[in-house]
Amino acid sequence: QVQFVESGGGLVQPGGSLTLSCRTSGMFFDAYAMGWYRQAPGRQRELVGAIARDSTTNYADSVKGRFAVSRDNDKNTVYLQMNSLKPEETAVYYCNAGLTDASSTTFSNFEYWGPGTQVTVSS
Repeated sequence: QVQFVESGGGLVQPGGSLTLSCRTSGMFFDAYAMGWYRQAPGRQRELVGAIARDSTTNYADSVKGRFAVSRDNDKNTVYLQMNSLKPEETAVYYCNAGLTDASSTTFSNFEYWGPGTQVTVSS
């Protein structure tokens, strides 16, 4: 079955950077658009950024210019490069996937979620 394993989180100071990774299995990675999401305590999960099969990307307004999503189809892995991090971006970060057109970043994700990786932005 599909599995997502997120990693790379940690404690970082405001203004710092982190790169998250999400390794997938149980799916034909190349066929899926991928998304990164986050959920802060007491808040709903939100989409941070997504990447289409053709590597077209799309981002939430709050992270545009600071975050970048990329994918490595050979490694079945999607990445989230985060720069200029803010304390309010402290959250658990997750990845997910969906089937859609080659250049689309809009999709219905799997109901299954991996464990996520904790990102804490604090001085």
